[in-house]
Amino acid sequence: MKLNKQIIKKLIGSVKATHEDELGCGECFDEIHEFAEMELLGKSPEKAMPLVKEHLEKCGECREEYKALLKAMENLEVYQ
Repeated sequence: MKLNKQIIKKLIGSVKATHEDELGCGECFDEIHEFAEMELLGKSPEKAMPLVKEHLEKCGECREEYKALLKAMENLEVYQ
């Protein structure tokens, strides 16, 4: 990947947006099942688990894992 001004600005913006209590991918992955379950039950996971929500907004890989998990869970009788 060749760096240009746009990419550098995006990287700097990402660094500025990080904070001390931010979740990493491993921590997020450990908690996304709870986040998905809360969503399927009509609760507010973004209020209960704001760090997971924040990570999912920033990380495409974890967001894709979450979407796949949510779709699989939607097909379970428990959530229908």
